[in-house]
Amino acid sequence: MNQSSVIKIDVDEVLRNRLPRHYRYIPRFVIRWIERTICQEQLNELLQSNAGKVDADFCNGVLKDLNISLDIKGRENLPPREKRRVVIVSNHPLGGLDGVALIDFFSRYYGGKIHFVVNDLLMAIKPLNGVFLPINKHGQQSRQSFHAIEDAFAGDNPIIIFPAGLVSRKGKNGVIADLKWQKMFLGKAIQHQRDVIPLHFGGENSPFFYNFAKLRTRMGLKFNIEMIYLPREMFRSRNANFTISIGSPISWQSLTNTREKADEIKQIVYDLKH
Repeated sequence: MNQSSVIKIDVDEVLRNRLPRHYRYIPRFVIRWIERTICQEQLNELLQSNAGKVDADFCNGVLKDLNISLDIKGRENLPPREKRRVVIVSNHPLGGLDGVALIDFFSRYYGGKIHFVVNDLLMAIKPLNGVFLPINKHGQQSRQSFHAIEDAFAGDNPIIIFPAGLVSRKGKNGVIADLKWQKMFLGKAIQHQRDVIPLHFGGENSPFFYNFAKLRTRMGLKFNIEMIYLPREMFRSRNANFTISIGSPISWQSLTNTREKADEIKQIVYDLKH
């Protein structure tokens, strides 16, 4: 049986297995609160509805269940299938549906396999393990992950990256945008001679999400505890239409592996919004 067909989220079981010595001291109301906050029931309904599906098929099923539609602008800027060795860089406004939508769209556009560089924590989403290339942001990168990323960039399939790594936040000026972009995509694009496709994904999370994130920052807490609300943000987007704006390819020959170039391409992405 396919792994995705038996997936079920169970907060109580996770806590019992991960914290065996402390589990008995965790109040039941705390467990119930976590279950409600992460929308455990709705997530399990979504997983059950798409049991047996993996990769782009799983993403397509999720989008259909949530009745998500996409408006694609600049499709003519995409290289044809025979020139599919590109790195697609995008802002990261939603924290879930944006990645799902990009996997679905580019899998259909280019056909075959695509890769998505992600935080290794997302490998817990088993139906997407065939697409994800995990990066450990909080520890040492495993040799296996390092080679998987190198092999993917050396290969012939499109690669998608959210260079910010984190979901967009609201700045002091009230503008919602990505935090600093990491420049890893530049070094890899140059090394493996891949053009870069800038892409802007339109969308925002709720004011509550941004205000909670700002409060957490003011309190001096480094751990992004606001991420626990991302499933709720996903279900809040039910029936939404998102605009994807695609810019002109940036040739790998014009790239430099510098902070300035990463900032420049980030600005190009946000200019696509207008």
